[in-house]
Amino acid sequence: MSLIEVKNLGVQFQTQDGLVYAVNGINFSLDRGQTLGIVGESGSGKSQSVLAMMGLLASNGRATGQALYQGQDLLAMKPADLNRIRGNRVAMIFQDPMTSLNPYLTVERQMTEVLQFHKGLDRKAARARSVQLLDAVKIPEAARRITMYPHEFSGGMRQRVMIAMALLCEPEVLIADEPTTALDVTVQAQIIALLRELQRDFGTAIIMITHDLGVVAGLCDEVMVLYGGRVMEQGSADSIFYRASHPYTVGLLGAIPRLDAEGETLVAIPGAPPNMAKLPKGCPFSERCTLSSEQCIEILPALLPAEHDAAVLRACHRSVQAVSELAAKEASHA
Repeated sequence: MSLIEVKNLGVQFQTQDGLVYAVNGINFSLDRGQTLGIVGESGSGKSQSVLAMMGLLASNGRATGQALYQGQDLLAMKPADLNRIRGNRVAMIFQDPMTSLNPYLTVERQMTEVLQFHKGLDRKAARARSVQLLDAVKIPEAARRITMYPHEFSGGMRQRVMIAMALLCEPEVLIADEPTTALDVTVQAQIIALLRELQRDFGTAIIMITHDLGVVAGLCDEVMVLYGGRVMEQGSADSIFYRASHPYTVGLLGAIPRLDAEGETLVAIPGAPPNMAKLPKGCPFSERCTLSSEQCIEILPALLPAEHDAAVLRACHRSVQAVSELAAKEASHA
């Protein structure tokens, strides 16, 4: 049995403009020590899919399907039962550490109350454990700095505090929502290296939410590419990066700056993301795809094994060969 198994996950929001379909039929599984990257541009449904799993949707949101943790459906749990798992066995690193940390409480208070609630430790033992985790995430002088407030830390250090808090109870699943956003590239590299080390030491399974394919390349085993709340392509990191078989994935890869491509221009994806309250009848990417046909506009493609690799799933009416030719053409024009 997989540690996490998500089946036909859907997320809808009731708004003044009607029902917004943020996530539509996502499926994936995650084993111990494995890392899944969920990528896509803003509004593709990345964050809402994991917030649904954690029971943290906005009040106008509703989740459907199943999110099984060791066979237990997180979506169907009572709040008291979910609280025993959330932050304990399944933990989350939020996108903005400054808004996620309480500015009125010291780091010590925020960390120790996690251990007191979930593990029943007394204040002294909880503090010792908290200092140990701050040391593990490479915060200098942890025993002194634990008494400081969040605003006294830099952005990178606040993110390390968030990672330490998420790891306090040694969770089996760690969800990281854009953990390197707004950090400079040097700190980003340090955070990714830190996650790799912690995964090696604790055997934690990681779900990495990001729009940065470079982050995914450095950390993830499996990759799921979302667009318009649907999975466009899903497979191993090697397959996605070196043998992309969906036009949207090709577009994302073409927009990555490369150090070995001096003088080349980036290939932008034309157009804008779809209105999630009025999704296209067919493929959600059809309005922006250079390979789009009448079939793409009228018929929603099923997520099926790719002809070049049965382990890769793709939702596209066009052949892998046609997409490969598109990738080669765009590379030659860059």
